[in-house]
Amino acid sequence: MPIDATEPYDDQNIFAKILRDEIPSRRVYEDAYAIAFHDIAPVAPTHILVIPRGAYVSWDDFSARASDVEIAGFVRAVGTVARAAGLVVPGYRLLANAGPHGGQEVPHLHVHLFAGQPLGPMLAGAPAA
Repeated sequence: MPIDATEPYDDQNIFAKILRDEIPSRRVYEDAYAIAFHDIAPVAPTHILVIPRGAYVSWDDFSARASDVEIAGFVRAVGTVARAAGLVVPGYRLLANAGPHGGQEVPHLHVHLFAGQPLGPMLAGAPAA
């Protein structure tokens, strides 16, 4: 069920529990600003999630409240994960859902990295680019 990205941060969400090591994950990267791990229900051959360590509900929340250092660290982590996973060639897709209309299901900012096969148009019914 999509969540409202304007709600206060819920420290019992699944990603907060992963950050606290209360729930196991298959981590592929971690630093002071972010962690990355394989999605437990992948929708592409490669499906990695990258989340900031801070308590941010959505991209909007993160961009409004995070420090410049946190923002730079998170963005660099996303690029580092993509390069380390060998996704740059032939390409990959980044997706960050925000709020109920965007389909956000976990109230912690996260970026999906999809790769490993042609992904087709970004939205169903949209012409291929």
